[in-house]
Amino acid sequence: MRTTWTFHTAVSLVFGRDAVRQVGDIAARLGARRVLVVADKMLVQAGLVERVGEPLATAKIDVDLFDEGVPEPPISLAEACIARARETKPDAVIGLGGGSNMDLAKITAAVITNGGTVRDYVGDDKIGKPTLPLICIPTTAGTGSEVSGASVLTDTEIGNKVGILSNHLRPRVAVVDPLLTVSCPRKVSADSGIDALTHAIEAFTAVDNEVFPLPLGERSIYQGKNPMADLLAERAIRLVGANLRRVVQDASDLEARDAMAFAATSAGMAFSNSGVAVVHALEYPVGAATHCSHGAGNGLLLPFVMRFNLPARLSAFAKIAEWLGEDVTGQSVEQAAERSITAVERLKRDIGIPDRLRDIGVREDQLRPFAEKAFGVKRILRVNPRTVTAEDLEGILRAAW
Repeated sequence: MRTTWTFHTAVSLVFGRDAVRQVGDIAARLGARRVLVVADKMLVQAGLVERVGEPLATAKIDVDLFDEGVPEPPISLAEACIARARETKPDAVIGLGGGSNMDLAKITAAVITNGGTVRDYVGDDKIGKPTLPLICIPTTAGTGSEVSGASVLTDTEIGNKVGILSNHLRPRVAVVDPLLTVSCPRKVSADSGIDALTHAIEAFTAVDNEVFPLPLGERSIYQGKNPMADLLAERAIRLVGANLRRVVQDASDLEARDAMAFAATSAGMAFSNSGVAVVHALEYPVGAATHCSHGAGNGLLLPFVMRFNLPARLSAFAKIAEWLGEDVTGQSVEQAAERSITAVERLKRDIGIPDRLRDIGVREDQLRPFAEKAFGVKRILRVNPRTVTAEDLEGILRAAW
């Protein structure tokens, strides 16, 4: 018997070129007279913080700027952002940037209303009350954090990334303006775009909802493969296949920018309900150790995890091959499924994603410890369509090394 599935996302989505001009009105309608904008110094230099500040000023909303964001932010930085919010007492929080800045904004908004410290909420569904009103504005097309219920931080004490999952972390409003991604460097466009593809593929190939192995007494915002997530994942895969090369080759290709922004948000809606799996579990220790971008780490690992999962999801991977533009006419399902891996490997090469773990500085003696750390991330490993052991994870890493 099929179980009941649910679907959650941001309360409101405002999408389109120049959508950021509405942020002052949006914040005012949320009752905000003072906001904390979480950003980084590169966004200040690029003029993107100013583009957000102007409509806020027009709406007579005071702005406090926390511009200390960094890629893969440590828990200590989140605590510093929370301390700023406790000092300035904003009515709302705005996360501006890539996933790292939005994740900082999310956990800040949550701890201000729930109390305690960041570590109190690591894991699944531990945030008991709604956050401060939260607006997320992505400046990259990849993470989907603007619609997800996750905040991922680096725990330097254990040398691994940790996830905080709660539907309370989903923003009140996601403002997706493709024009904000035009200033992205080529590498950022590539890394974020392959991240969106990873999200969509892991969502579409997740364990089936009706057999999602959630232990008795545990709760999760993830629930496995379901029809709504499938719909969004398919759209995202098609859009990435047709447009990612274009934005990497030509930053001013606005049609492709629109498409990638929509792909990233669609993939975010998909994975944040179905879940992500082995790619992410393995990237957490790899990224924490090498400081590669989350997208680059995911993209590097993606085809190797696809090969491991191939036997469990042949028909799904066959569809993915077609959606990525492969001609699978007359091929068996096994042959077509294999072509999905070929398509991802070709895309990786075309946009400059590293091919092997050794290319980003991973040593062979790190592979087993990485596998053991990844094996501890049960909340996402249970989303995988094949049950994995620590030995399986080590095997995937060795293949990727």
